[in-house]
Amino acid sequence: MSTRADLISNVLKFVRDNGIQFIDFKFMDFPGLWQHFTVPSSEFDEGSFENGFGFDGSSIRGWKKINESDMLIIPDPDTLWVDPFIKAPTVSLTCDVYEPATKEKYSRCPRSIAQKAEAFLKSSGIADTVFFGPEAEFFVFDDVRYASEPNISFYMVDSIEGQWNTGRDEMPNLGYKPRYKEAYFPVPPTDALMDLRNEMVQNLIGAGIHVEAQHHEVASGGQCEIDLRFTPLVKAADQLLMFKYIVKNTAKAHNKSVTYMPKPIFADNGSGMHVHTSLWKDGKPLFAGNGYAGLSEMALYYIGGILKHAPAILAFTNPTTNSYKRLVPGFEAPVNLAYSQRNRSASIRIPMYSNSPKAKRVEFRCPDPSGNPYLGFAAILMAGLDGIINRIDPGEPLDKDIYDMEPEELKDVPSTPGSLQEALSALADDHEFLTRGDVFTPDVIETWINYKMDREVKPMALRPHPYEFTLYYDC
Repeated sequence: MSTRADLISNVLKFVRDNGIQFIDFKFMDFPGLWQHFTVPSSEFDEGSFENGFGFDGSSIRGWKKINESDMLIIPDPDTLWVDPFIKAPTVSLTCDVYEPATKEKYSRCPRSIAQKAEAFLKSSGIADTVFFGPEAEFFVFDDVRYASEPNISFYMVDSIEGQWNTGRDEMPNLGYKPRYKEAYFPVPPTDALMDLRNEMVQNLIGAGIHVEAQHHEVASGGQCEIDLRFTPLVKAADQLLMFKYIVKNTAKAHNKSVTYMPKPIFADNGSGMHVHTSLWKDGKPLFAGNGYAGLSEMALYYIGGILKHAPAILAFTNPTTNSYKRLVPGFEAPVNLAYSQRNRSASIRIPMYSNSPKAKRVEFRCPDPSGNPYLGFAAILMAGLDGIINRIDPGEPLDKDIYDMEPEELKDVPSTPGSLQEALSALADDHEFLTRGDVFTPDVIETWINYKMDREVKPMALRPHPYEFTLYYDC
């Protein structure tokens, strides 16, 4: 295994040998968007990995007050990739955020929280590696417009694929537009995004990301999915951010727009992010066994922890008010907190594609791609570990189609929160499992809840909704 010194040497050699002109430093803000700044290669040397680069933390959402704003980023030499979207030869490095006075990692830096979760896993002795494999769905639009003013509020998205455009004069309209809820997955020409997705995959592979498959998704209007191979927690989160960046910029190069907003279209499927996860130790998988669906006792306890803490977890994995437009009973998203083999209507599924012990994993189907993956993945892991530590029984599996069950059959099956406010309330009441090993500090949890309430929940509650005019204007 390469040492840090070896990795630094390799980065500097790559920059020299490939005529790299700029180094782009990327890091994560608190809510979950990548930030960056850039230095010329003449300002980049071995000391950059020790001394870092200063920036104003008060301008980053959810971070510092202006009187304590100085912060440092220090690049991780194991995250180098060439950015194909920048005209001048540029490499990207993902960074950790530090307090300049103490040189300690900043407690609200999402990447440091994910790193602490991995460290806690190893210190527990339960396992030494946790793998995550996210399946982030997204929409590709050809036009996006929205506004929110005191006297006006609207949005409009459009796609050449949209079923709503079958009657539009497109000079000519060729008619190949997937029907609502029937876009999984027709061949071209109905699938109009095949070449674009292939280009996205080529760019992802070029950046060092292992892609397993790409395909159209269920919704009309340009819904897609590209599947990434599982990797350890921090690397999986790093790669998910690269994935979003590369997919968005590939689309923009074709004058198209990508969104990971969970529910941008009414009355069709929303975008989820099913998350596959498994524990390993000494190179051996720990979730394979002789229990239900070929699971080990440890895997069942891991499921028990996720189900118990799911309402609190969703404050991180489904962290927008829009997330709960997707998590609605009776529709496509899994709102019932149950587990099952193969059954995609359960919130936790055990995939049965392979009998190999290495393929045995748990799929948590509630999350969506709008959130901060460092926080979301860390929360899932900490809930699963709490299940193992406290031997939490997940109950009986639910192998029926939940959507066909009568209300009486479902009365004892708990549900996901119905809104972001409910999820935040659940997190306020249930977060002790997150604080083990100082992974999530009380300050992080309190700041997350307050930020989401003040910046998202309350502003949404104050605004008239356009549909309210349909319902009430003539009252």
